Amino acid sequence: MEALRNVIKQSQGRDRLLRATQFASALCAHALRNQSRRKELVTKFKSLEANLSVGRKLFRLGNAMDAGEAAKRSARLSDPVLCLCLTAANVNRALYLMCDNALWAAGAGLLPDLDRGRWGAGACRFYLLSLVMSLTRDAYLVLRLALRHAGDERFRRQMILHLNQSPQVAPAVIPHLDALVLLLLRGFKSQPAVLLDAVKNACDLSMPLDKLGIYRSDPGTLAFCGLLSSLIGIVTLVRPELRLEA
Repeated sequence: MEALRNVIKQSQGRDRLLRATQFASALCAHALRNQSRRKELVTKFKSLEANLSVGRKLFRLGNAMDAGEAAKRSARLSDPVLCLCLTAANVNRALYLMCDNALWAAGAGLLPDLDRGRWGAGACRFYLLSLVMSLTRDAYLVLRLALRHAGDERFRRQMILHLNQSPQVAPAVIPHLDALVLLLLRGFKSQPAVLLDAVKNACDLSMPLDKLGIYRSDPGTLAFCGLLSSLIGIVTLVRPELRLEA
């Protein structure tokens, strides 16, 4: 089992590198799309993006099992909110990857009768639900961090001093907003993994929303969000202390 996990981890690392290259290619193709002298280069970028998208599916073949194991681990968490959010996120991620594997098999000719449109839409729905539950977990962690720091006596003294140094602000709304911003900044500083995970999930959210027709984004925005998410994924793989456990 440990050997299988190492193989899956290596495949995840390759997948994140390929994903970053894929979205970088898409972003370059979008940026150069209106330059007539670069049409051949744009065609090459689009071809590279398409090939990488197909190749990445091969590296994700074992990830559904890993997501299933993560769901089993999260189901044993003592915190009921984290237990619910993480288990739901991991179950939906496993279902998304199973659909993705079936689509790969259909593309390889192993499942010729598979309804790709239906399975593709199903994969997007599972992916969207997984991201929504992951973002809910992030919001819960942010709230917990804010409440923890709000109860810190030293922080309260710093907050009072900060507000006293700004007498020109509105007496009701702005100080509360100021305090909230300071709480969030302090929370993210103490737990940067929460901020990185929230940004990554928010970036990824644009893709299933676009494919399902819920909220359309232009190709440049999708490519930028995908690239940013991929780079965060690479950083958290290189620096495990910046990764939230799923």
